[in-house]
Amino acid sequence: MLLNKKIYRRMIGIVLLLTALIPYTIVQATDDSGYVWSSITEPVTAEVSTSTDNSLNLESGSAVLMEQTTGQVLYEHNPHEQLRPASVTKVMSILLIMEAIDSGRISFTDKVSCSENARSMGGSQIWLNETEQLTVDEMLKAICVVSANDCTVAMAEHLAGSEELFVEQMNQKAKELGMNDTTFKNCHGIDEDGHVTSSYDIALMSRELMTKHPQITKYTTIWMDSLRDGKSELVNTNKLVRNYSGCTGLKTGSTSLALYNLSATATRDNLSLIAVIMKAPNTATRFAEAKKLLDFGFNTYEFKQFNQKGETIMQIPVQKGISGSVEAIIKEDGGILLKKGEYKDITQTIQLPNSISAPIFEGQHLGEIVYSKGNDILLTAEIVAKSEVKKMSFGNVLTQVYQKWFTLNRSL
Repeated sequence: MLLNKKIYRRMIGIVLLLTALIPYTIVQATDDSGYVWSSITEPVTAEVSTSTDNSLNLESGSAVLMEQTTGQVLYEHNPHEQLRPASVTKVMSILLIMEAIDSGRISFTDKVSCSENARSMGGSQIWLNETEQLTVDEMLKAICVVSANDCTVAMAEHLAGSEELFVEQMNQKAKELGMNDTTFKNCHGIDEDGHVTSSYDIALMSRELMTKHPQITKYTTIWMDSLRDGKSELVNTNKLVRNYSGCTGLKTGSTSLALYNLSATATRDNLSLIAVIMKAPNTATRFAEAKKLLDFGFNTYEFKQFNQKGETIMQIPVQKGISGSVEAIIKEDGGILLKKGEYKDITQTIQLPNSISAPIFEGQHLGEIVYSKGNDILLTAEIVAKSEVKKMSFGNVLTQVYQKWFTLNRSL
């Protein structure tokens, strides 16, 4: 009986060895020089033009409407005129704070002290004093909701050691983002000669904050809250948070010289917009004209999501690999900004090899999906390998056989 069992195991081993070699033999004969071409017509278009010449009849001195995902400008009025930003300056301050949090340099629970310099800022504030400490979380809430100058300076000093060094970091970040109309002189926005930016640059830094640090909306969507165990009440200076559907933020600003400014963000049906208003004559006008920009955007455009990160396209046969195929997936999310009502033909072309030879590494480029209209390429989505496929060798064949055999023996 024991002898019969040994013979049986040997027979099983031979079968496993032959089974392991079969995929190698079959795949080896597959041609890897061809491409699979697949065309699908979709009733969409990607012709997006920018509205200019103040066709919306804005009273404000400057304005920009930008689509958040792509950065496409949908409307502009004096977009590069250098103007005083007032407290919209704090968008950059908040951006640097969020970068410090996300990098691990600071945490939301860290305690932040108030210096005499921070306490003496004036303007919008929560009246910090030098004997108390607030957490980064509380500081952010005060900055985003009530535009607290004292908290902004306290955070600047906490991060960089001084407001001056923090302002240097603000200007460096502005340069990295291509904010060519901008020079920051302080971190809070109180009027200072030479402290200027443009509606286009405000849209750029607002987009960076909202796309890279979307968790900031935890603070920018607060309408009413409090600090210090309810003793300090907070009401958002951005009235759109309360009365505009889909509003996600972002920041108001006003002084006697800057007049009334606003960076307003909103999302509806997968379309995210940034509306910037500068030098509005009064606060009612800045909110009304921001609404007008946002309404124009939502009524005119839509964002079409074509691909999602990790989406499987197909299984591609693998030659000379320990696996007979590899899963081809989309590398990153992909979509196109479309103008409503202009549903022209978009051609989707999938370009992938009929087969591929091992070894294959995880994330390896395999092909792409090209979305085009006529001769114009609108979007290219990269297709990559989901997992590694090692090259077939006698050693890893034996390893596979041993693993299967060992598993089988344990079950007998």
